[in-house]
Amino acid sequence: MGTSTQDAQDNRARDKSQKSPAREAHLKKRVPKGLRNRFRPWFITWLMIMWIILVGEISWGNIVAGLIVGTLVVYLLPLPAMPVTGLHVSWHKLAWFLVVFVVELLRASLHVAFLALRPKELPKTAIVTAPMRVSSEFILVIAVTLYNLQPGGAITDIDIANRTLTIHLLDADNDERIEQELERVKILEARMIEIFERT
Repeated sequence: MGTSTQDAQDNRARDKSQKSPAREAHLKKRVPKGLRNRFRPWFITWLMIMWIILVGEISWGNIVAGLIVGTLVVYLLPLPAMPVTGLHVSWHKLAWFLVVFVVELLRASLHVAFLALRPKELPKTAIVTAPMRVSSEFILVIAVTLYNLQPGGAITDIDIANRTLTIHLLDADNDERIEQELERVKILEARMIEIFERT
């Protein structure tokens, strides 16, 4: 009974934060007008590095080409503003989470490798839905990215309004495997809330 009451209070608090005037004003912001407002040097540098990695060779020509491509992307395809109001980071919990995440990443990689190499047919797959009830779209993006980095499942659709993820599972041979994967999503949700939303 106490847990249900606490969950209801948490949901009401998230709904209230999602409808706050500051967040609504932020969501109404347009992409800044004017070329100077679109200039993002760190993003251009990152795109240049990605370009060099794709080409596979470091040279002055590739560096210049990467800078040109990065600049064109930034100016011609500007990203919209993303609401990050009310974001509180628990740094020690984030550090511990990264350690746990690397361990889980290695374990998931070994499991997928075992499925691919074992002398049996591949397991059944499944499409499931799971909640990701975080208050911020920015945190939702982080959660989706972290989940997709781990082998074994991929998020194919995001219902932002209802905070629901549609997930394709690689190993869904039985109900137990599906429940384990849903539990992974639930744990990720709890960790995101603990790291970014608890004050």
